[in-house]
Amino acid sequence: MSGPVLARRGFLAATAGLAAALTLAACGGGTQAAGDGGATASAAPAAQRWTFTDDRDKKLDLPKRPSRVVAQVGAAAALWDFGVRPVAVFGPHKLADGSRDPQVGNVDIAKVEGLGNVWDEFNVEKYISLQPDLLVSGMYVKGDLWYVPAKSKETIEQVAPTAGVLLTGRSATQVIGKYEELARSLGADLRGVPEAKARMEAATKELAAFKDLKILMMSGGADAMWVVNPPEYPDIVHLTENGLNVVKPAKVDDGGFFQTLSWENADTYDADVILYDTRTQSLKPEEMLKKPTFAKLPAVKAGQFYPWRAEVPFSYQGYATFLEELVSNLKKAEKLQ
Repeated sequence: MSGPVLARRGFLAATAGLAAALTLAACGGGTQAAGDGGATASAAPAAQRWTFTDDRDKKLDLPKRPSRVVAQVGAAAALWDFGVRPVAVFGPHKLADGSRDPQVGNVDIAKVEGLGNVWDEFNVEKYISLQPDLLVSGMYVKGDLWYVPAKSKETIEQVAPTAGVLLTGRSATQVIGKYEELARSLGADLRGVPEAKARMEAATKELAAFKDLKILMMSGGADAMWVVNPPEYPDIVHLTENGLNVVKPAKVDDGGFFQTLSWENADTYDADVILYDTRTQSLKPEEMLKKPTFAKLPAVKAGQFYPWRAEVPFSYQGYATFLEELVSNLKKAEKLQ
């Protein structure tokens, strides 16, 4: 069966579910999420009008401030650190053993509903039953809300307004600033933010001390390694803008995010330090060390092989911790060439 037919069938099924769920909601059948009582830590005046312009240049204008927020896990992790308490999340939030996926940050997954844990999984009927006021997601491509399935997008957007935060082509400070702006507009309690921001700024200032180190940032797969392209990653843009010398691949694959290399060609780029992707889909360090060419790299042999926390939440708390760990590791490194 062709993709368009499947997509249309999925949309029709979702629309039918929408009608049924809205009927239930009208009859008082909508369920309440665990942790209900407002999307933010401070209550919003019922009559206060709410406006917010997202990174699609879309101005949201509602008669009152949203209190029931649903968010993709990356957005949820950022908002949580700013004091916003979503009623539900979607995207990878729970590992096979039931523990929190790193992508969901500090979100208490026992207190939020889960609408989907893998790509293309989004429980539309449950979403409707939660009676959300707002859906928030990051965007790797402007206009495409991350982890909102194309087959359900139109239905989902009928239920509640959506807000997108662009993640590519900008620095971490810009992304964090946008989440902070959104959290403030939602009336969040920002206690702890000034201290975390000061920690992040202090760690950022230390990066310039390592400008002479050539750093390669990469991710590993079973049959290939990927050299990341700095301009596409907000965290790496932050690092390079503040003094780090991060290898930029000579050419990148379609999409612009990385260059794919065979493990036999792992020595394509020289580096004093290698930062490896710690996400669950990437090979673990011990697995990468079984690749002969990679294991012989000067940085690897010197033990200058440190974690890259690519899933860190876009919050001051998240980045303070990430940068402090990175600075601590770089202080142990030496120039090798």
